[in-house]
Amino acid sequence: MANQDLLDRSFAACAHPIRRGIVERLADGEMTVGEATRDFEVSKPAISRHLRVLEDAGAIARVVDGRTHRLRLAEAPFEGASHWLGDLRAVWERKFDVLEQYLAERRGTPGQDGDAGPRTREDDA
Repeated sequence: MANQDLLDRSFAACAHPIRRGIVERLADGEMTVGEATRDFEVSKPAISRHLRVLEDAGAIARVVDGRTHRLRLAEAPFEGASHWLGDLRAVWERKFDVLEQYLAERRGTPGQDGDAGPRTREDDA
């Protein structure tokens, strides 16, 4: 199972739409802070707080070159979240498979094992 603290921070970092927007933009590649945060209608201090949350979660890395701050997406937090979600998805897929088989049996349609389902009066005639 993924490191719980890292997993918690990853989901918390993506809990706000502005932070999700920044992450989505950085998925295309490295950008300056201005490019990654353009058109969000919030103050610069608010943008700084959002970036700090992402950095504290390890979701983004900042490289400072003079006055230019470049951001890039870090993979580790999202890999842990992806694995956790994949495990959860597998559980639900198994549950849906069982439900699908149950519903097929209730309808009298053949199941996945080729069973013809329950017999009807017409079968006996």
